[in-house]
Parts: sequence; C-alpha cells; structure tokens
Amino acid sequence: MLKGFTAPRSPRGAAALVPSPPWHFAGDVLAVEFWNDPDVSVDILPTGVQLDEKCPGHAVALFTDYQFTAQGDEYLDPARYQCRGFSVLLDAMWQGTRIAWCPYCYVDNDAALMRGWIQGYPRKFGAVHQTRSFPTMGVASAPLVHDSRFSACMSAHGRLLVQARVTLRERAERLVGLLDRRIVGRRYFPRVSAGMHDRPAVDELVRSVSDHLLTTNIWIGEGELDFPEAYGEELEVLGPVRVGRGYRFSFSYSVTDIEILADLTP
Repeated sequence: MLKGFTAPRSPRGAAALVPSPPWHFAGDVLAVEFWNDPDVSVDILPTGVQLDEKCPGHAVALFTDYQFTAQGDEYLDPARYQCRGFSVLLDAMWQGTRIAWCPYCYVDNDAALMRGWIQGYPRKFGAVHQTRSFPTMGVASAPLVHDSRFSACMSAHGRLLVQARVTLRERAERLVGLLDRRIVGRRYFPRVSAGMHDRPAVDELVRSVSDHLLTTNIWIGEGELDFPEAYGEELEVLGPVRVGRGYRFSFSYSVTDIEILADLTP
C-alpha cells in the first residue's frame, strides 16, 4: 500500500512533498500596512466576500523568513524546510465577520508551495529576501533598536515585484491592527478533462485555523512600500496609494485544521 500525505505517494511515504499535520512554524516577519484603491481591489474578491467598509482598501504586505516542522524533526532538514515568503492580506468581511483575504502569495520552496495550495493560499514561486537581525553588536547586525532600518524585496522570473523598507521607532508589547483577522483563502483545483475546464474538482472558501500563535520582539515604525509593474503579474494593481506603519517581529504558531466556509463548485 502506498503511503504519504501528499504526492508522490510511495512504499514508505518518505518521498511525500509534505508530511501530515499538525504543522509548526517559527520565524521573523517584516510587514508594512498600506491602502490601495478600493474600486480596484474589490475586483479581486470572490463571491460572498466584501471589502471592510470601515477601512476600505486597507491591506498588509508580509515578508516572512521561517522554518517548518511536523512530527519528524523536519526543522533539522533546513534545505527542505526553511522558507521565505511574501503575502498580501486585504481587510474584508465574510457574513459580518472581519477577515483577511489573501489574493496573492509567493514562496521560494516547493514544500511550502504545496502546503499553501492545501490550505487555500494562492502561492507561486518567488525569490524573497529581508534584512536579518543578529544578537551580536556590529555594523551588519541590524539590531532591534530605535532608528534601525530593515529592508525586504520579492521578485519572480527575474522581475522585481515588491520592495519595502521599515525604520524602527518604538518597541511594543503586542501587535495592534495587524494579524488580528483570520486569514481566508480559496482552495481551487481545476480539471484537465475535456469539457470540464470550468468545473473545478475543488473550489472552496476556507478560513485558516492557527493554534498557539506567539509574537515577540515587536517593533513598530515607519514603512515604505512599492509594487513595480511587471509583465505576467497583476500584483501592481493592488499597489499602495498610501503607506502606513511598518512592523518587525518574530512569531511561532501551529496548524491543525482549516474551516470550510463555502463550497463554490458549480
């Protein structure tokens, strides 16, 4: 009997791209809040999801540098289970509940790509980089102190798609106005069979369920953000018309479940 949580299934199951949940994550985040044109961003929402009228067009750009493990000490295989990612989260509403809609997401790792599709994140391959901080004091250490500067960028297929910079101003005890909404995505798997291209095998709105979310070393400051136009992408359509605060913090959380909000299959 073939084994494995994902393809490729194999006799021992070790070849599977992703091990079975629960999944655990820990890493660093550089984030910038911004506002885009709500008349444009409303077009990226699926049926049943609306922009939040209290903060139309408000969104967050997230750069992550993290590692992953399941139950097999996968974090000891850093080449396979370390990842860098970029996501856009748009403030939205679902049946009266505040949510964060994820229209675009990029990662640099195939296991993270597969995990994202399973969870409803529309992930694509990208090259993501951000300034790292080290506890040693030195010119290149980028310490977490007042006026320290951090930068991040994301590119795909040789084209720059996002660049950001954050100047730290003050330390905070908790995040305010950031990651305080459950993330909603869309699990979409089409069919290749002739005559069924518009009838996906799976089309679901899902809400992520995260356990034991912890944040630490939280710093808030001034943000800068730009979405350059690039051929073959539409990320620049959600580009900022105004930029707000920047954030730098570390996190850890676990994933054991997703909540199916709606089945959108025809």
